[in-house]
Amino acid sequence: MSNPISANHFDNPEDQKLATLATSTLARSGAKQAAALRDSTGRTYVAINVESPELKLDAVEAVFVVALASQISGIEGVVYAGLPEGKVSVIKQHSPLAALFHIDASGSVTRA
Repeated sequence: MSNPISANHFDNPEDQKLATLATSTLARSGAKQAAALRDSTGRTYVAINVESPELKLDAVEAVFVVALASQISGIEGVVYAGLPEGKVSVIKQHSPLAALFHIDASGSVTRA
């Protein structure tokens, strides 16, 4: 991970929108983790972590599944908030150039 950046300063304003979606979904849902994803057409998707006896997905995996269900062709960016453990490899394998960020409880943002 690289040096933290300000939660209110992303190089791409579209990533700031993802940050707002992820953090507001986390606060509203009371989940342990939330993620927002922007596909290559600009559509956005949000999801929270899923924990049940039969299924366990972190928010990164969950938002990836939601986006795939909409037949995305590529991913431009993902921001996830809450728990730092996110299986980001699913994003990197699908779209290696996607911007990927994590926001911790203090609001610090790091590139994942």
